[in-house]
Amino acid sequence: RFSLLLLNLEEYYFEQHTANHIINKGCRGERKFRGSLKICSKSIIFEPDDNIQPIIKIPLRDCISIKAPEDNEASNPFTRDTSGGISVVCNQVFFIKERNIIAPYKTVRGRTEHLFQLDVAGKLGDVVQTLHQLYRASCLDKMGDQAAMITAILQSRLARTSFDKNRFQSISETLHMECKAEMVTPLVTNPGHVCVTDANLYFQPLNGYPKPVVQITLQNVRRIYKRRHGLMPLGLEVFCTENDLCSDIYLKFYNCQDRDELYFLIATYIENHVTEHTAESYMLQWQRGHISNYQYLLHLNNLADRSCNDLSQYPVFPWIIADYSSSVLDLTKPETFRDLSKPVGALNKERLDRLLTRYQEMPEPKFMYGSHYSSPGYVLFYLVRVAPEYMLCLQNGKFDHADRMFNSLAETWKNCLDGATDFKELIPEFYENDSSFLVNSLKLDLGKRQGGKMVEDVELPPWASGPDDFLQKSQEALESPYVSEHLHEWIDIIFGYKQKGSEAVTAHNVFHPLTYEGGVDLNSIMDPNEKVALLTQILEFGQTPKQLFTIPHPRRIVPKLKSLSRTSSHAVSVAESPVSPNEESFEDLTEESITLAWNNIAKLKLDERYKIHKEAITGIAVTCNGSSVFTTSQDSTLKMFSKESKTIQRSVSFSNMALSSCLILPGDTTVISSSWDNHIYFYSIAFGRQQDILMGHDDAVSKICWRDGRLYSASWDSTVKVWRCLPEETPGNKKHHFELLAELEHDVSVNTIDLNAANTMLASGTKEGAISVWDVTTATVLHQLPCCCGNWNFFSFCCADSRHLLSSGEDCCFKVTDVQTGMLISSLTAGEPQRCFKWDGNTILSGSESGELLIWDLLGGKVIERIKGHTGAVMSMWMNEQCNSVITGGEDRQILFWKLQY
Repeated sequence: RFSLLLLNLEEYYFEQHTANHIINKGCRGERKFRGSLKICSKSIIFEPDDNIQPIIKIPLRDCISIKAPEDNEASNPFTRDTSGGISVVCNQVFFIKERNIIAPYKTVRGRTEHLFQLDVAGKLGDVVQTLHQLYRASCLDKMGDQAAMITAILQSRLARTSFDKNRFQSISETLHMECKAEMVTPLVTNPGHVCVTDANLYFQPLNGYPKPVVQITLQNVRRIYKRRHGLMPLGLEVFCTENDLCSDIYLKFYNCQDRDELYFLIATYIENHVTEHTAESYMLQWQRGHISNYQYLLHLNNLADRSCNDLSQYPVFPWIIADYSSSVLDLTKPETFRDLSKPVGALNKERLDRLLTRYQEMPEPKFMYGSHYSSPGYVLFYLVRVAPEYMLCLQNGKFDHADRMFNSLAETWKNCLDGATDFKELIPEFYENDSSFLVNSLKLDLGKRQGGKMVEDVELPPWASGPDDFLQKSQEALESPYVSEHLHEWIDIIFGYKQKGSEAVTAHNVFHPLTYEGGVDLNSIMDPNEKVALLTQILEFGQTPKQLFTIPHPRRIVPKLKSLSRTSSHAVSVAESPVSPNEESFEDLTEESITLAWNNIAKLKLDERYKIHKEAITGIAVTCNGSSVFTTSQDSTLKMFSKESKTIQRSVSFSNMALSSCLILPGDTTVISSSWDNHIYFYSIAFGRQQDILMGHDDAVSKICWRDGRLYSASWDSTVKVWRCLPEETPGNKKHHFELLAELEHDVSVNTIDLNAANTMLASGTKEGAISVWDVTTATVLHQLPCCCGNWNFFSFCCADSRHLLSSGEDCCFKVTDVQTGMLISSLTAGEPQRCFKWDGNTILSGSESGELLIWDLLGGKVIERIKGHTGAVMSMWMNEQCNSVITGGEDRQILFWKLQY
């Protein structure tokens, strides 16, 4: 029955002892109740084994005396045995869960004595000494002094203990890190020791509660988020699922260095690690319809530090429906919906006018709203029926007044529109499948309202036949076309550019300065009492999410789309369109995003640069989520660079010969590298080892491509070979069987190849500058294009139409060729060799011999922009699918990260 929720906020549970609670000691009615005595930083708690008996909680600040029997009394043969006894005299005590019923705490005031007899009498002295020490802390006048003394006691206890290595799952595990931390759950934290090995993450609570050790298998981890906890960057949350709302463990560290080191270790050692996506990557998925409105809001909440384990930063969802009186919910009418372009406080013009008048008259710092849209009290207002003990913890053992409870959807919505201080939004549970928070299934006594009616289930609107139907219709409303077209407006207010500054003022979206990230620097406050008071105020008041966007959020374009399912990222339900909207339904949107990027390509800015190789970089490949960058170099190494930690995580050398190119297979599990030693190497990202070798050429392999399960390899042995790679599983190993499908013969060494988007044509370039266009299906030459002067060339098919091929070479010319006819369409003099490029049919982004990035207007025949980059030739270039992120590798051994800044 005991839980950490019986503690006060910011209280710690230190230890427990088996004991008897003796009532009416020495009298005829003497009774003993066996149970567990819990020593906490601000209270003594006794949990009887008998569930009928109440849990006893004695606040240390209300104690008059805490002592063991005097020695002479204990040795008196005429007194009863009191060895191991502790006498606690207090003037207030709480009785909790009597008859095992969750209810407001019963308070008994007045002088009472409680005698606890420990089973292990030898511990008596230590227990009494600890209680005296904690009692002195509780008697300090100022909260800051109390907190400082309790923290010192806690750190002393942690310093005297360490992680029990016998708890390792395997004796072969290698320890990588151990440190002190606290496991975070809603309203309470539990101190202990964190340990990470090459296989597991462990947390061992100092008090052994709720179990001796919590263990997370690293290979099961799917997501890791750094968190801001108590306004400090000390949190780390670990998820073993892709889309769940709740995490597997949330840890708070005592310093940022420990948090960051543990984050790096987990990211390094887990096999199936999927690092954090950016808000922009989720935005694109949402725009294209790959994730639902619900999923997108969950991801944004996660990225903005919102967590189910932190009630001051609980995920925030919008009120969507504004109609709680109709018998039928009509999702085709705009008036059914709340105005998503305004915060809740601005939905009622009359109330807003009053608030603005007060705002104008207010001295700095000004704010429009005296309460927040998300706070621990608001979260538990909605969840009291399923989380009553959290409400009792937050409100010192009491439920809120019955008339202020979550009694009715219509009443709550009306109060959010009209109330002088009520501006709350909703929580994710309103758009999920569990309706238990709307039903008083625990039969809680939540009080009686003024009209005499008991608080029971939440009163639903007429259009809902029951709690499950209410949630179903709420989900349909959230995924409706109206919301899909307007959700970006709400995102601008909560997570975006209207959250702060002048845009927030214009949008009537200004809250107290302390609620914003960076609103106060706790480290700059020297007075511990002021710091504790400020932190308590902020955590109880609520916090504004981390700002994710600083420019207007694009709207969602949903052609032919009626609603989206959360259960499958691609599942869509169509009510009015005869065409089933698969990924092609969002083709226009994708093209629009790419066109926008290319129209603004001149705004490409250098973001970061890193020197990671000893020789020129020859190839770049990036995982789908953008977290890991693989590069090959003439220094013979394949390197894996982490964008998150900004460090090289792996460096692999297959031979002492240069590597010429690399690519990542679909699924992000394998990297393929081509080498001058005639071989092609398959490297497992998951297992960190060489997986396969394809020895298919008689001279250096210069370039490789992968399309539809086929590998295309070009070599200085004058061939291009086409391979089918078939998985060949053997016990404990995954290898490939390579089947040669075609061999394209040339007269001289082949330097490079490229395929069109349809995989029907392949272009190959030789060391003499000749370009051949092949029909892949028949392995025959379609066209032999005019030679470029010099011994190298570079070319690329246009992704837009697969019909045009752009080439460059040592003759410093760009040439566009129609591959269907072999006709040269246009030619452009570059002035210097361009080693690599990307193009969209109209504009070229090229890497020059001098190290600059050049942007060309192909039709105008001129350079639009020159951007300084490398100190030597740009040797390789990678561009993401959205065409707004670029990575270049140079002769100067550096990789440069570029971002498009609209």
